[in-house]
Formats: sequence, structure tokens, C-alpha cells
Amino acid sequence: MQAYAENIKFAQITDTHLAASNPYTSRVLESAIDDINNQPEIAFVVFTGDNIANPREENLRAFMNVVKKLKVPYYIALGNEDVYKANGLSKVRYYEVVREYSFLKGQRSPNCVFKKKGFVFIVVDGAKEVVPGTIGYYRHDTLDWLDKMLTKYRKKDVVIFQHFPVVYPKEAESRVKTHKTYKVEEYQNMLAKHSNVLAMLTGHFHVNEESMQNGVYYISSPSMLTIPQSYKIIDIVTTKEFSPIIYTQLREFKVKDEKEL
Repeated sequence: MQAYAENIKFAQITDTHLAASNPYTSRVLESAIDDINNQPEIAFVVFTGDNIANPREENLRAFMNVVKKLKVPYYIALGNEDVYKANGLSKVRYYEVVREYSFLKGQRSPNCVFKKKGFVFIVVDGAKEVVPGTIGYYRHDTLDWLDKMLTKYRKKDVVIFQHFPVVYPKEAESRVKTHKTYKVEEYQNMLAKHSNVLAMLTGHFHVNEESMQNGVYYISSPSMLTIPQSYKIIDIVTTKEFSPIIYTQLREFKVKDEKEL
């Protein structure tokens, strides 16, 4: 029995692929953020990777110039398009730039934990910065850290955010060979040791699919650039003596023209 938590609502945005050279990608994200800012009771927003079109600092700064308009806290996971050390955008540099635009200095590293309304939320990094590619890689030290966090918060319900899934969407079966997660069984075996993971939210495959396996609700969301443009709203509803229930809504929004923004 987990400790009692309150209801909570948050939004997931994934695979925005924002490019400084493409104003349309900024307008899509800015339209989504405007819509989120007008939604009631959103506690926070999480970006689950491939936030920029390619790992260049000008793209990240263009992305953050839009993200900073959010009226609620936000958290950022890395995808395969986000970092490349040799290109000058290492993971350390990425979050240095993020903190420049974030109130209260924001997230400091690609792996982080935050707590809200009795729940524990964990952002987990599976991106490669030395030899980037579409294959996810959760390092041993990352999995050890996550194992310790899940043990530390064993009496709390936990939600995990990351770019690369550990349960692949059936709809994306044809792309698994090129977009799989390296040694995914190691992650799955570690996860099987814990009973407090409520859900895992991912991007990467650009599909809208959800499944339940071994008590974990796996939520995969489409790219924001997929038409019709959308982001996902997640409601976690709690009742004493019962397990929390997750409700999701793929919320479509209208992309505004420059005059409307």
C-alpha cells in the first residue's frame, strides 16, 4: 500500500524537433504552450526528448525562448537529437543553457527527481552525447541510480519520464530495429524488482499508444509536429485504499499564425 497522494494533472510534450531556422516549428510549440497556459490545474509540463531538430546551441536557445513562456514548472528529458559533445552541445552545456532561461534556475542534470502532490516523478536519461544515434542507451550508472531512487521512494507511487521506451509500441514494430533501446532487458529486469512504478511516459517512435504490463502503464506519445498537432494531458486520480487511476487525453490545438502570437 503506497502512501496516500492527491490528484494531479500535468502535460507531456514530445519530439518538437524545433529548429531556429524554421519559424514554423517555433510557432507549433508556442501555440501548444499558449494552449497549456489556458488549461486549468496543470501542475507542470515535461518534455520527453528530441526537443530540437539537431544538437546546435542556437536551436536549444530558440526552444528555450518559447518554453520560458510556460506559467508552470517544466522538466526536460534528452532525446537522440538533443546532444552531441563534439558539436559543442554536451549534456552539461545543454542544462547550463536550460538554467539560463528557467525560473529558480530549474533542472540541473539529465537525471532528476521531483515530488508533487504525494507522487515522485523521475526524469531518466538514455541519450548518447559522444556518438549520437537513434538507439537509446541507459548506462549502468544511470540504471543503478534509478534503482536506488525506486528503493528510496518505495512507499511512494513513481512516474518515469524518458525519451526511449523499454516497452516498444506495437504500432512502431517496423522501426524497432533502428530505434530500439540497447540492452533493454537490463532496464526491464531492474524495473521488475520494484512495485511502485505507476507509469512510464516516452516519445521517440512518434506514435500514440498505451499499454499495461506488470502493473506499469506505458504511455507513448506522438511528435508535436505530427498532424493534427497535439500534446498529452495526464490526470492521476487517487482514492484512499485504492490504486491511483491514470486518464490520458491527446489534446489537439490550432497552430496560430504570427499575428495571433
